[in-house]
Amino acid sequence: MYMKTESVEDGRRAFDEMSDKNVVSWTSLLSGYTRNNMNGEAVELFRRMQVEGIKPNAFTYSAVLGALGDDGLAGKGIQLHAMVIKDGFASATYAGNSLINMYSKVGMVRDARVVFDVMENKDAVTWNIMISGYVANGHDMEALVMFHSMRNAEVSLSQLTFANVIKLCANVREISFARQLHCQVVKMGLEFDDKIRKALIVAYSKCCEMDDAYKSFSSASRYQDVVSWTAIITGYLQNSQAAQAVDLFCQMRREGVKPNDFTYSLILGAQPLLSPHEVHAQVIKTNYQSSSTVGTALLDAYVKIGSTDDAAKVFKSVQEKDVVSWSAMLAGYALSGDTENAVKVFLQLGKEGVRPNEFTYSSVINACAAPSAAVEQGKQLHACLIKSGYSDALCVSSALLTMYAKRGNIESASKVFQRQRERDLVSWNSMISGYAQHGHAKKALEVFSEMQRQKMTMDSITFIGVISACTHGGFMEEGERYYDMMVNDHQISPTMEHYSCMVDLYSRAGMLEKAMDTINRMPFPASAPVWRSILAGCHVQRNLELGKLAAEKLISLQPDHSSAYVLLSNIYAAAGKWKERAEVRKMMDERKVRKEAGYSWIEAKNMTHFFLAGDVSHPLQDRIYAKLEELGVRLRDYGYRPDTSYVLHDVEEEHKEAILSQHSERLALAFGLIATSPEIPIQISKNLRVCGDCHNVMKLVSVIERREIIVRDSNRFHHFNSGSCSCGDYW
Repeated sequence: MYMKTESVEDGRRAFDEMSDKNVVSWTSLLSGYTRNNMNGEAVELFRRMQVEGIKPNAFTYSAVLGALGDDGLAGKGIQLHAMVIKDGFASATYAGNSLINMYSKVGMVRDARVVFDVMENKDAVTWNIMISGYVANGHDMEALVMFHSMRNAEVSLSQLTFANVIKLCANVREISFARQLHCQVVKMGLEFDDKIRKALIVAYSKCCEMDDAYKSFSSASRYQDVVSWTAIITGYLQNSQAAQAVDLFCQMRREGVKPNDFTYSLILGAQPLLSPHEVHAQVIKTNYQSSSTVGTALLDAYVKIGSTDDAAKVFKSVQEKDVVSWSAMLAGYALSGDTENAVKVFLQLGKEGVRPNEFTYSSVINACAAPSAAVEQGKQLHACLIKSGYSDALCVSSALLTMYAKRGNIESASKVFQRQRERDLVSWNSMISGYAQHGHAKKALEVFSEMQRQKMTMDSITFIGVISACTHGGFMEEGERYYDMMVNDHQISPTMEHYSCMVDLYSRAGMLEKAMDTINRMPFPASAPVWRSILAGCHVQRNLELGKLAAEKLISLQPDHSSAYVLLSNIYAAAGKWKERAEVRKMMDERKVRKEAGYSWIEAKNMTHFFLAGDVSHPLQDRIYAKLEELGVRLRDYGYRPDTSYVLHDVEEEHKEAILSQHSERLALAFGLIATSPEIPIQISKNLRVCGDCHNVMKLVSVIERREIIVRDSNRFHHFNSGSCSCGDYW
């Protein structure tokens, strides 16, 4: 009595006070422990029972086998099976049922089936446990065969039988058989059984029959508990009907049914129809804020709306963090580009004794792909995951490929790609766009050709990468051909990104009329990047009239963004129209639009060094400027003459040359030459596009210093080696 009313301590006290204990007393206490999920105590009590010479009966074995199955202790279960046989209980139906149940719970379905086959006396429970074991372990077809055998054996079908078989119908999406079972259930008067009704809701939901699912749900409104409500809400969410799910969640609360942790975890995925802040308040009121499942869902919801700080607060409040919680927090930092905090969380995870999985590694590697990340961090993590054995996991290798491509190491990205045992669309797209960004247009197109040979399915992102490769490589005709292939052969409707790529392709090739024709054919208004491409093309082609139009369009879309004003003023400056340039600058001042300052950064000895144009704040400034002077002399010996057309200021020629020589990328280059070993490539990042004169200087310095120089500007990667650049001067 005490055990059945969850008064475990009182039950144990009553047992201890008994002067004469027999096998029934011990079995009652042992069964009580298992009923109250105290499996460890149950196993220890069984051991003590044997020490005291009490011989177990079939019910004792049944209780202990249940405890071992719940805790997944397969080895001890096998030992107990031997004892069952030794004590002569192998033929007992009750013991046999417990053995089948234990083996099924630990995943040993074949052993469960052996016990089933040798049992002489099978009851309805035996058949139901075997069917349930098959379903629980994903052997749905075997469960279906077992169900038909059960019917042929003329064993009475119970509520549990129907619930299990309807569940397997949901797993294999067998809607017609589920409907037949539903009819049989109605004939037998079992349609209001709680387990059957919930199984029907799940089956209809998984088969996309939400009207029938809702009918099953609403048919017994008096018996709707939190599990039923959660099942129907889950169904609507799985079928992309979030609005109905939210309405039901609100109705559920109005009717006084309290959501559980699973309900909250699900409904948090119904953004943007439901605010995470609103659900968070309810979670706190119901005391679920420390739950691992709810906390993980909540921090994931905050991450998706960009509230990383709120996600971090939720993460700290979760008491028992599992690997899913840690991975979700890592993914949040990765999405926001916060490499520093992502790495901190990853290191803390190890200290807490949580073993990272492939998704954890994937998230932290994605964080290391951010521009602010240290180059070496990604390499160190690569070494860690090789040791962990996750390097071949598809999500990890795809993240590695992307990380290396974004961090300037296209060779390592290519090696990862070649080593992949299997490739998904992300891998192929990352390799194509990686080659395109690094100026290897032909290699990008070779990867695309291999995709075609392997008959891989392509998506819109694939063609963005391919057309971008043609843009960066100057392959205008090929770009047009691939665009036509996308529309006509693959029936992919062009998005704004595709039109933007085509406008950029034509603008870089000097085909401004074609670029404008593309804009005029677009089914929607041109975006800011589209007009920015036109404006940049006008700057190169010195097309003042079209440049003014593009600038007006761009300013109307982004009045607070400096790029349109700067590009237009540069066009005026290049044309020598200093008055008009001054008017544009005045307009910027009146509208309080600030030009983004150009700066470059370089990593050396695990530290990142930042430089502005003409910067004199670096501790090694004397050595840096001395190196620049030395390079200036050697550059002139190689025939270098500064191209002052890139200095858009109305100043003397000598002053223009001085301005050029102190651009931020040149300061970073000089620092890299004096602070890094000769065999290591110099890798520089810049927030704006590298200027044409600096581009020429980098090519010459790669010859003079015999160094590989990699520059990542706002547009692409430039690999300078032996006097040439990977962009083919089509920068």
